Amino acid sequence: MGLAPLWRLRSSPKADVVPEPRPAGHRAEVVPATRHARVDPAGQISTPKPQERPVVQRPAPAPVTEKSAPPARAPAPASPQQTTPDPLRSARIAGLDWAGLEDEIRACRACRLCEKRRQAVPGVGDRSASWMLVGEGPGADEDRLGEPFVGQAGKLLDNMLGALGMTRAHQVFIANAVKCRPPHNRTPEADEIAACLPFLQRQIELVQPGLLIALGRPAAQALLDTGISIGAARGKRFERQGVPVVVTYHPAYLLRNPQDKGKAWEDLCFARGLVSPE
Repeated sequence: MGLAPLWRLRSSPKADVVPEPRPAGHRAEVVPATRHARVDPAGQISTPKPQERPVVQRPAPAPVTEKSAPPARAPAPASPQQTTPDPLRSARIAGLDWAGLEDEIRACRACRLCEKRRQAVPGVGDRSASWMLVGEGPGADEDRLGEPFVGQAGKLLDNMLGALGMTRAHQVFIANAVKCRPPHNRTPEADEIAACLPFLQRQIELVQPGLLIALGRPAAQALLDTGISIGAARGKRFERQGVPVVVTYHPAYLLRNPQDKGKAWEDLCFARGLVSPE
């Protein structure tokens, strides 16, 4: 009859509507409802129901418990605390006599050196000496016996003083910049020297020496409040609150470097030229 075929869609509510006639020669374009549509023998188009995709059940996340929680980061190691000078502590130490000062030194816990010591080492010698020698800090023997310079370095120091006609019991008082042994005989830190400085200052005030001799760099740092080189400071006269200061090598250094014993002897002779022992 010249009419295009009638298509009825089951699922379309407008399936009974007859399409308008097309002009002659026009070729109808049949567009299936879906690419999976089928035509039955009666000319009806059937579209299969879309297949439902299976729903994948994903397990719910496990609750976070103490065991499953991520491990907490360990706190960063604290840097060593710097010792802040305590004016009240310094003022209290400045008023102590010999007995009170040594008791304070032995009970001191102002810096970390107290944690590893066996005992503090206040000092030894003539408390009215004209020469006061200041070393670095106690070693293993000093920490065990409670007296400064009792090992091989002490024997060398006694021999050098003996050559000048002096002993630690007469004309000489010996102390250290720090009163507790640094672990493994390491060099004292600046804050450790600062924590012990009120003790050293009070010892100087009680002895009232005519001359101070710094044995090694840490001792020179404590007495002069500055970092210096021993080689550059030798043969020079320094002062601490009006008291002459001479800088020389530590006896322990001389045991490792015996070629410098002659230089240390020159330094002691230079000191004797400044203040003769009485």
